[in-house]
Amino acid sequence: MPFILIHTPQASGTLVGVLEVVLVSTLAGLLGSLTGLGGASVTIPFLVLLGVPVKHAVASGLISVIATSSGSSSSFLREGVTSLKAAMFLECFTITGAILGALLTVNVSSTAVALSFSAVMILSLLLTRLTGSHQGPEGVRQDRVSAWLGLEGSYFDASLGREVRYRLTNAVYGGLAMVWAGAVAGMLGIGAGAFKVAIHELVLRMPTKVSTSTSNLIMGMTALAGAGVYVASGLMVLDLAAPMALGTTLGSIAGSSLLTRIRDVNLRRLYFVLAGVSAAVMLYRALVLGV
Repeated sequence: MPFILIHTPQASGTLVGVLEVVLVSTLAGLLGSLTGLGGASVTIPFLVLLGVPVKHAVASGLISVIATSSGSSSSFLREGVTSLKAAMFLECFTITGAILGALLTVNVSSTAVALSFSAVMILSLLLTRLTGSHQGPEGVRQDRVSAWLGLEGSYFDASLGREVRYRLTNAVYGGLAMVWAGAVAGMLGIGAGAFKVAIHELVLRMPTKVSTSTSNLIMGMTALAGAGVYVASGLMVLDLAAPMALGTTLGSIAGSSLLTRIRDVNLRRLYFVLAGVSAAVMLYRALVLGV
């Protein structure tokens, strides 16, 4: 079986099997797409368990985010659910945050990155209780900036059997909050979907389905900005990122086909288990093994 050699400052190198990376990434992509966590949030802890250095796993995780975002966004765009105006506006903020977050990871210790990853997974569990059932309130009053940007739209909701119209508000506050969400994504190599969706729904007052689809589009652009920093710093191992992206994409496709066959309550339980395990793995690596 072919292997990937990852050079690190601490050792002469780490050997990881290509097939192992593909299989782990496929499983992680499957579970990540079913729960909404995203493949990278699950893949990175798995790779760390295989011996991949934390910073290299984080850098490669962004490639997975780009791959899965490209696949899922196309279908959402065809269905007309994604708010392109909101995405283009908010990407300016998330890209800035992603670059800052990636620069932070390059310059801090691996232990700090692992602890931050664990904390973010725990925080994402708390955020799921605040989002997920928002249909977009009628009669939202837009502020001047949101109205000037034209942040409104409509989509056909098959589950409701009607067209849903919405208006977004608090564009400035939402944009500033997205800098933080972008920084989390860039620093930890994940999509940070839980944070983006929370900002969309709680600050911008975006309907849940529009929020999810718009978040998917923003994730790819955000990850692309952060990935550039890791490539320039030498942390990006393309031999690792390529099979990781392949596996995550295959798993995400399989997960999307299984999504409608699994009860929501079981998906929610799976989400909590995976986020908890991811947090525990990174916490263990940081505190017990010292990464």
